[in-house]
Amino acid sequence: MASLLWKGDPGAAESEHVNSHFSNLMLHQKDPQDMKTTTVPDLDFSIHNAEEDEEDVVDLAANSLLNKLLRQSLVESSHKVEVLQKDPKSPLYSVKTFEELRLKEELLKGIYAMGFNRPSKIQEMALPMMLAHPPQNLIAQSQSGTGKTAAFVLAMLSRVNALDLFPQCLCLAPTYELALQTGRVVEQMGRFCVDVQVMYAVRGNPIPRSTDLTKQIIIGTPGTVLHWFFKRKLFDLTKIRVFVLDEADVMIDTQGFSDQSIRIQRALSPGCQMLLFSATFEDSVWQFAERIIPDPNVIKLRREELTLDNIRQYYVLCEEPKDKYHALCNIYGGITIGQAIIFCQTRKSAKWLTVAMIQDGHQVALLSGELTVDQRACILQSFRDGKEKVLITTNVCARGIDVKQVTIVVNFDLPVNQLEEPDYETYLHRIGRTGRFGKKGLAFNMIEVNKLPLLMKIQDHFNSSIKQLDPEDLDEIEKIGY
Repeated sequence: MASLLWKGDPGAAESEHVNSHFSNLMLHQKDPQDMKTTTVPDLDFSIHNAEEDEEDVVDLAANSLLNKLLRQSLVESSHKVEVLQKDPKSPLYSVKTFEELRLKEELLKGIYAMGFNRPSKIQEMALPMMLAHPPQNLIAQSQSGTGKTAAFVLAMLSRVNALDLFPQCLCLAPTYELALQTGRVVEQMGRFCVDVQVMYAVRGNPIPRSTDLTKQIIIGTPGTVLHWFFKRKLFDLTKIRVFVLDEADVMIDTQGFSDQSIRIQRALSPGCQMLLFSATFEDSVWQFAERIIPDPNVIKLRREELTLDNIRQYYVLCEEPKDKYHALCNIYGGITIGQAIIFCQTRKSAKWLTVAMIQDGHQVALLSGELTVDQRACILQSFRDGKEKVLITTNVCARGIDVKQVTIVVNFDLPVNQLEEPDYETYLHRIGRTGRFGKKGLAFNMIEVNKLPLLMKIQDHFNSSIKQLDPEDLDEIEKIGY
């Protein structure tokens, strides 16, 4: 299996950059046995009125890539799988082993070499449809870690004829980093398919004029694929046998990608198999999917109902930021903590809090939006490994990242929207970082007096109880602990 990429892989350069700056991001200190009485560091507390006080906007593409980097093995989904067949009278097949799929021997070897022992829940249902003869179109909902990339890569490799030296499979991804991640799966699974090759249609991969593309699989971003086909005439879309549109929810969130993807799809032949995958299925994603994939089978996951039932919630009234920090220290010292995530609304408050906790001798990691995805992955993996007990972050970590050891979540700043109203969804996803996997969790909200009405709105919205806590009552704090 071979691949063709531009000289000087920016991913490698980025990794080198990560390593050189890693020590600045991973903030290791001595692990104190307990929290001593602290003096708040002499820092600038005017964290809410400076221009640099930026909020982090959640980047769907970055979050998707982050999940791919962190989830190196399959995660067994707890979601119920719903299958809607194009022909309801057609029998519904599922498989429990890869042998049942009657794959080529070299593909079976590649699957097992990657460490897959049996199909995941999504693969059990999706693979028989994707590998059916005649080919069937599919719209599937699947999150990172459930084996969906391996599933559509297997479909592409199964349809490829190594003797035909022209592009036969096309996979669209919203960013070149995600394209490279998919390409790595193709190269790993196809390592024994010696005559099958991959080409990356991404920015920074210059193709000389009059080049005749002989690679059978193209993975790229919509803009570059359009440029290669319509302007450069480098390959023939009518010869594509399998068309994959990955990360559809990210794709429609990126300006221009929806229209570009539709232009590409319209140039395909009627007999081309079309597969679309998305982690979420909001109305906008569903409308896009139905527009671009004709007569599909559909695999959906029943919506996960996040609940606050097993999370005890508290709030502490504070006059100013240094009171928040003092209360945090008392809580941290009075409760046995596995690991904790502290959410701040802005990068500046997150950095200020990190410095304060480091000066008090704590093992702290800082995660915010200005970091590259590789840097975020390094920090999160270190936190997962238990090298830091506290992760201080902005909304970049509000959803999708699971750390089993997290027992406490702290809202150092209450999540609000641009209208200064409570951001209910962000609150739910923030404190949902604890109380996962059936365990009990604790959530603490550090609230300025003037923000108390917003917290009461959150309490009413979720019909839950958020109790006031006196940070000076150490006996009460200790009773909260497990």
